[in-house]
Amino acid sequence: MNNSVQSIELLSLLYITLPTLVTLYVLWRWSLRTGNAIHALLRMLVQLLIVGYFLAYLFESHNAWIVLAVLLVMVLASSWIALGTVAGLRVQLFRHALLAILIGGGLSFALVILAVLQLEPWYRPQYSIPLAGMIFANAMTSVSLAAERLQAELRRGDDYLTARDTAMQAALIPIINALFAVGLVSLPGMMTGQILSGVSPLIAVRYQIMVMLMIFGSTGMATALFLVLIRAQMEKLDLQPISQSSPDA
Repeated sequence: MNNSVQSIELLSLLYITLPTLVTLYVLWRWSLRTGNAIHALLRMLVQLLIVGYFLAYLFESHNAWIVLAVLLVMVLASSWIALGTVAGLRVQLFRHALLAILIGGGLSFALVILAVLQLEPWYRPQYSIPLAGMIFANAMTSVSLAAERLQAELRRGDDYLTARDTAMQAALIPIINALFAVGLVSLPGMMTGQILSGVSPLIAVRYQIMVMLMIFGSTGMATALFLVLIRAQMEKLDLQPISQSSPDA
């Protein structure tokens, strides 16, 4: 198979901005926070440009301490961002989110790097950084969904165990849907990238199976651990129930 990757010219990227502009126009016409979307798009561009140059340097450095520092930043950032759905409790719950993502994601990361891929050395950045990014990003999303749903259910008056179960189910919806859709509706990013770079689809499938199992396990463990860790603290909070408007209001 051809191992070359089709290059994308910078000017050619302008074509894909057309549907982006259409979406922004719809948001503007419907008064749906167009500024927030523009800010997100600009931030995405800046972040990806910076990370592109940084990864180019990182891939050439082969320094374990730099890789560890990057992994630490990933865990800290994902733990903080995950609690954006419960901003009022961010500081109180941060250490719990950090521990949950570190343990749930870290265990999956270690198994993939050391047992599945058996990398030598273990910190090869071309593998460790992208895989860690997928693990911690998905754990972050699941913890974020769980935190928001748990708070909402407790405010509805549910007991903690009922709210916990509902939060756990809600947090796993994205990965469960991804498991159902993979191969039928979508070819995930890693598999697509490998196929485009010339890797045999049969090898790409093995990597994608590893990734899907890795993400499912890490998100499930991180979310469950987070919900267990915050139980005592959430039960102590005086969460005001959501008021129900009467029909005569």
